[in-house]
Amino acid sequence: MLHAYFRGHIYGAENVPQSGPLLVVSNHASYFDPPIVSNCVRRPVAYMAKEELFNIPILAQAIKLYGAYPVSRGNADRNAIRSALEYLDKGWAVGVFLQGTRTPDGRITDPKRGALLLAAKAKAPILPVSVWGTEGILQKGASRPRAVPITVRIGNLIDAPSSSNKKELENLTQKCTTVINEMHDLGR
Repeated sequence: MLHAYFRGHIYGAENVPQSGPLLVVSNHASYFDPPIVSNCVRRPVAYMAKEELFNIPILAQAIKLYGAYPVSRGNADRNAIRSALEYLDKGWAVGVFLQGTRTPDGRITDPKRGALLLAAKAKAPILPVSVWGTEGILQKGASRPRAVPITVRIGNLIDAPSSSNKKELENLTQKCTTVINEMHDLGR
């Protein structure tokens, strides 16, 4: 689907370690981003998904198959953090959108430090990923996804934070944001 329907391009796939714990941090503009990113890193990626999605029967089953687990947004959801750490302890990749929600153009403008806190607790390296073009897939009122060109850029691994120090987490969060936005600015 990525290549045939969306005319997808993937850059940097060689940067993805194929085993061990890994925190995948990305921008987010579409409901399609989790499966697209998972497909491009070529390994299972467990994602936090807003708990409201688990109340929609068919969707809940589909996202659980992709390794999604619920998160209560707007507060520190200890169950979601515990789930993410369990996946990381088992050697999975865990995906987190740095902004925590979709943005209209895919750029990260208000990153959250929670992703880097997970990396610090699990001592997991961080893989920055930029998804470009997905905001055009679902237009309001459309009956099916549009075939828009999509580009995924995978950056170089960033070492896990050495501690849970707030300043270090803020600096690494900003570094990830800068890397992702710079890759996003490259466009197609």
